[in-house]
Amino acid sequence: MAPPFRAEHLGSLLRPKELLEVRAAIRDKGISAEEAGLPEIEKKAVGEVVKLQQELGFKAVNSGEYNRTRFWGLLWDEIEGTIGLQDAEASMFRLYHPDVVSLIEKGRKVFPGESVIAGSKLRHNPSKSVSNLNELRLVQQFVPKNEWGNIKLTMIAPSWFHMRYKQGRAYTKEAYASDAEYFADVAKVYKAELEMLYKAGLRNVQFDDPGMAYFCSKDFRKGWEEDKDNIGTWEDLLDAYINLYNDSISGLPADLHTGIHLCRGNFIGGRHFAEGAYDIIAKKLFEELNVNTFYLEYDTERSGGFEPLRYLPKNKYVVVGVISTKLPQLEDKETTKERIYRAADFVAEGRGQTREEALKSICISPQCGFSTHETGYPLTVDDEKKKLSLVRQIADEIWGEP
Repeated sequence: MAPPFRAEHLGSLLRPKELLEVRAAIRDKGISAEEAGLPEIEKKAVGEVVKLQQELGFKAVNSGEYNRTRFWGLLWDEIEGTIGLQDAEASMFRLYHPDVVSLIEKGRKVFPGESVIAGSKLRHNPSKSVSNLNELRLVQQFVPKNEWGNIKLTMIAPSWFHMRYKQGRAYTKEAYASDAEYFADVAKVYKAELEMLYKAGLRNVQFDDPGMAYFCSKDFRKGWEEDKDNIGTWEDLLDAYINLYNDSISGLPADLHTGIHLCRGNFIGGRHFAEGAYDIIAKKLFEELNVNTFYLEYDTERSGGFEPLRYLPKNKYVVVGVISTKLPQLEDKETTKERIYRAADFVAEGRGQTREEALKSICISPQCGFSTHETGYPLTVDDEKKKLSLVRQIADEIWGEP
């Protein structure tokens, strides 16, 4: 069986104390990663988390994102032509974008933390773009070679450092004259990155894309419409992002499984940034975005109902995220199974299939990662194990497949 698997998880897992302590020492004491012993500790931690996933019965194992301090990793820092901004002026940002709304503090005129823009033409440099490759190779050390194709690498959306910025502010005037020019080079960078990773054995990639879910937010759409600086409608931007994805993955080998995870935010403390059902984007997204699989958040009412799954084409899959990573309470198994069956009924209705036929295109997962940033999440490792075990148990009882 190839990806997606009946039991999936979405990437980040709770970091071990030893790993967090060595990272803190690097930050606080100003010592190098080598001096702190990070490579050895990171390798040990990744080996242990791969083993944990294998013992829990998950096929699409990954690093737990232990190599990263936040879910988007270092890819954009490694792209030639980018400029890292620290505490950038708030005027650069769409102040109605959910991340920006949540992170810009009242009275402050900067966006806290790091952000990236294109300062010159973007270009993929294999000697510089190493973080994803190193992460993949590290996981491969703990997986039999005949199972390397199952390993899942999470990758940040190609639009990640665009949506948050005001019109034309994701790049300098010297770098690009328009979004179209910028998107064309972003697509080239992503395709080159994926080709490099494919040669190293990657066959399973999941794009993490909170921004795509933000189109579901009434507040974002209203803010867009009221922003006179924007060129075009929010629907035009959605089209541009779909085309950006399709250009990024076009021409890649057919056995490279691609998926997109839509998330409404999973910040420190389990905080979400947006609400809104998939209805307004589902038909266009499912039919026009050329990925194999949609990993959808469905843990609470803020994600809406399963009705949009009517639009899922017959050649695509949906991984239904019905287990919460924000709340420690364990979901009821039978109630959760019924939710999967309800999802299948809507897929079946749209396709003219039986429930049993529709279930072949459905999988189950938690709604998001367990630790999209390094620390600050409400669940314990024991809670995490119970949640993942429940995912595996439900998958076994519904499908009896990996």
